[in-house]
Amino acid sequence: MPGIRNKIIAITGASSGIGEATALLLASRGAKVVLGARGLNRLEALVARIAEAGGEAVCAPTDVTRRDDLSQLVGLACERYGKLDVLVNNAGIGPISPLDDLRVEDWEAMVDINIKGVLYGIASALPVFRAQGSGHFVNIASTAAHRIVPNMAVYAGTKLAVRAISEGLRQEAGEKLRVTVISPGFTRTNFAESMTDPALKAQTLASMDKFAISPEAIARAIAFAIEQPADVDVGEIIVRPTAQG
Repeated sequence: MPGIRNKIIAITGASSGIGEATALLLASRGAKVVLGARGLNRLEALVARIAEAGGEAVCAPTDVTRRDDLSQLVGLACERYGKLDVLVNNAGIGPISPLDDLRVEDWEAMVDINIKGVLYGIASALPVFRAQGSGHFVNIASTAAHRIVPNMAVYAGTKLAVRAISEGLRQEAGEKLRVTVISPGFTRTNFAESMTDPALKAQTLASMDKFAISPEAIARAIAFAIEQPADVDVGEIIVRPTAQG
């Protein structure tokens, strides 16, 4: 598609779930994807899969809690392709639990990855976008940022922060840059892997099997926002299962 073909698109959390589905879809539509995640083996396998399908991808190990890693991912795009058109801030975790459990380390991890990881992405790409006179941030939030429920207070807080930061960025961005928030509902990903509460983890996995949507549904929403003309800024898209309350 002309709105995606030949765009240089960096994606964090690209080795699985929404990030992986997005990388595959965008590469199939002609984008050159620059992939970052902590698991280098999975990243390299994904790059090979994209290349076998006729696409183009490069990767770098990326821990979004490390600002230098984000700088290196953006730098890889600029060194390899001379520019960066889109940064998809996708990496996130959700070790949800009741506040009474006092799983403070889980809270800190969510703040570090879900909020600071997005900020580090912005800090790395914003100067590049300003110098180019163009660029697009796609930040992944959640329906948890729209509806607060028990056990998800801290997770929802981090995703509300992503929405607030994104809206502030959009207002500061001016007419040359674009900012989109994608808020997925219940999606079949490795979301439960980070959970340290066994009961909630089992409950989440059971619900996921029952009615969660595919990560490809979120990838299509991301592609829709990216493929719009340069003067069209899609502010936010919410994508959820029809069965989700």
